[in-house]
Amino acid sequence: MCFNAGKVDRIVRVVAGLGLIAYGIVTANMIVAGIGAIPLLTGLVGFCPFYPMLKINTGCKK
Repeated sequence: MCFNAGKVDRIVRVVAGLGLIAYGIVTANMIVAGIGAIPLLTGLVGFCPFYPMLKINTGCKK
């Protein structure tokens, strides 16, 4: 299966997502923690729903 998020892209998303979630928990701001879940999930899954709309593909090469 071909994902549209590459390895480096996925690592950056997971780190950013975990950072936002940790910051949201420490500051008791659940909105920031919820927003951090988005890059975390897209990084873990390897698919970004906005990439096809923007015609971006950092994953597999065709």
